[in-house]
Amino acid sequence: MTASRAALARDSLQLKITSQQVRLGGQEYRVISPAKPLKNGALYKTRSSYDMFVDRADGRRIGALWLLAARSPRSLVYLPTRTDAMELGIDFDREEKPLDLVLAHQAVQFRPSLWKKLRARITAGNAPREVRTASVPERDLPAETREINYAAPSDPAHRNLLQQHVFAETLFLTGSTTAFREAAPHIFTVTKEGPPAAATQLYISGGCNYHVCRSIYLRPDLRAHNAEQFHVEFCPPWSR
Repeated sequence: MTASRAALARDSLQLKITSQQVRLGGQEYRVISPAKPLKNGALYKTRSSYDMFVDRADGRRIGALWLLAARSPRSLVYLPTRTDAMELGIDFDREEKPLDLVLAHQAVQFRPSLWKKLRARITAGNAPREVRTASVPERDLPAETREINYAAPSDPAHRNLLQQHVFAETLFLTGSTTAFREAAPHIFTVTKEGPPAAATQLYISGGCNYHVCRSIYLRPDLRAHNAEQFHVEFCPPWSR
């Protein structure tokens, strides 16, 4: 499959963000969020994975934020993605829990247990914030490939596995620059292949024959490393 990079427009890796400086527990944190709410991006914890649903526009914003997290070793990237599944027209066959998402470079060394207090401060109506345009170089987006070789994983030591923690209705993904950059192409590919598939095929959420999705991790032994699959799926109901 060709790289998803080829389908990106010049401004695909630019987005409006808010930047906030918050002091908590003797430390100062910078929090980056999308300037406008994510209308069509949602994250859920299901029985066996974390499932994210996106449309084309917000999926690309989310992908750009992953790349921004890779370039922001002193920042937390906060994505408000808690959405009722009924708003998506999705009928889960199991209990699901909506979650927000925080992408944290490992250099930040942020403790998730502090998040509830920090979130209350940045979401307060009078919280100061700066709106700016963030731009990520296109070269930061690696090529994505479909080839999966479970017998010879590219990262046998799991150095680039994003660490997962859930606290205060939020999934924290923490890792290196490489870890975030290697995950981002899967999100962009979903936004590229989703619209044409939605226009021509029958959509069945969770049905691997009829929906467009990617799993960020290709390892079959995630549970042994206290991690679960992160699954990204295009959501056609939003595109109609």
